[in-house]
Amino acid sequence: MNEPTPGALPGPLALGLRRAAVELKGFFREKDTVLFTFSLPIVIMVILASVFTQVIPDTGGITVSQLFVGGMIAGGIASTSFITLGAGIASDREDGTLRRLRGAPLPPVSYFLGKVVLVLVASLAELAIVLAVGVVAFDLTLPTEPGRWWTLAWVFVLGVTACSLAGIALSSLARSARSASALSTLALIVLMFASGVYFVPVSALPEPLITLGSLFPLKWMAQGTRSVFLPDTLTQLEVAGAWEHGRIALVLGAWCIGGLILCLTTFRWRGRREA
Repeated sequence: MNEPTPGALPGPLALGLRRAAVELKGFFREKDTVLFTFSLPIVIMVILASVFTQVIPDTGGITVSQLFVGGMIAGGIASTSFITLGAGIASDREDGTLRRLRGAPLPPVSYFLGKVVLVLVASLAELAIVLAVGVVAFDLTLPTEPGRWWTLAWVFVLGVTACSLAGIALSSLARSARSASALSTLALIVLMFASGVYFVPVSALPEPLITLGSLFPLKWMAQGTRSVFLPDTLTQLEVAGAWEHGRIALVLGAWCIGGLILCLTTFRWRGRREA
């Protein structure tokens, strides 16, 4: 009797989606990680926006708190992508998950597809939470023009991609999962200051901080999200006096390409302590 022919293995896409289900279950089961990931930008936003409530002159009644919310939308997106991947992949490398997956019939693209889906879901959830808090607590007005929502869409996609690739690169530079988490959190907080997320007006930042922030994607993400939810009169507070959508797309796109090259050249499947 002939033996039955075994079925073909699932393709990389199907395996990636299965891996994504595993990643999502693992992420949301870690209650403390979920709480920290989603609460960090919210707590910072609520504290700053509650303290600075004055109306900005010549802006039609826009308050400083609404300006903070506009920037913290980008901060939340960066938090869920940069920190989640930076710490998550470092943890997978340290506990041997990457080594085991490397020896299994799982293409590398499927592993990263699972991480991408995790980051997209987490980032969309963070975006929804920040918007909800901004609307309910600080009277942030949601735009009605389709063009503004389109701007949010491409800033979101490019921003998540750039921050995710930066997180993957950082996971290879860190010596352990703990150091990756600490480094990614510290780097994000510093960049939030340098990118004008915590400071009003952005143009009043010291020149060295403006230069530092301009080198990284968060500054441009925050500028892009402010342009979506705030009126054009707020361009007076930006460094260039304009939203600069073309430059935002150019810088974020360059970070996506540069981040991919950096990941390809630095990514390690094994930890530093492994032979």
